[in-house]
Amino acid sequence: MEKIYNSVIEALIFAFDEPLPAKEIIAAIKEIDGDDVDVKEKEIDEYVDFLNARYEETDRPFRILRLAGGFTFGTLPEYSKYVGYLSTEKSRRRLSQAALETLAIIAYKQPITKPEVETIRGVNSDYMINTLLEKGLITIKGRAETVGRPLLYVTTKNFLKYFGLNKLTDLPKPREIEEIMKDEDFIEQKRKLFQNAVEEEILEKEVSENDSDTTQ
Repeated sequence: MEKIYNSVIEALIFAFDEPLPAKEIIAAIKEIDGDDVDVKEKEIDEYVDFLNARYEETDRPFRILRLAGGFTFGTLPEYSKYVGYLSTEKSRRRLSQAALETLAIIAYKQPITKPEVETIRGVNSDYMINTLLEKGLITIKGRAETVGRPLLYVTTKNFLKYFGLNKLTDLPKPREIEEIMKDEDFIEQKRKLFQNAVEEEILEKEVSENDSDTTQ
């Protein structure tokens, strides 16, 4: 790979809002400079590792992350509290405890139907599933071959980006989740989330009751 494209790769990742796959980087370069340009996905991956090593050496507060099958810039975890404080968009996208519970079930059991989600949760999940669909964290992927052929739900690339994952296999194992649950910072964040989720929990209950009244 010609040295000139190293800076191009860094610039493209920096400028793109979404995780940028290596194949799209190559497509952009070839579109501008011609199909004879020899840039390979492996070389891009190696150069990203080189950049991250350089950022670490110069004590930069960011790295290039591998998310949802692509590359994107992100700040280091130790700065997350400061960035999160200023991120109003993050606040608007915050998920309630009920939404997180529903999303976790779908993430670990996908593809899964709404009746199966409700069996695990023990409550009506119409509102939570609609919320997750609206946020683009889950999507519909066909129908189950069972009575009534209910819709099947799976997670999306937005789900991977939201939780900082590159692929579904990066999801924490049950044992790792237990360790996270005991972490003091997690407990504090959970308390704040619970406080902010009260209104959404009440709304979910009202929607469920209205659905029940409608079906009677």
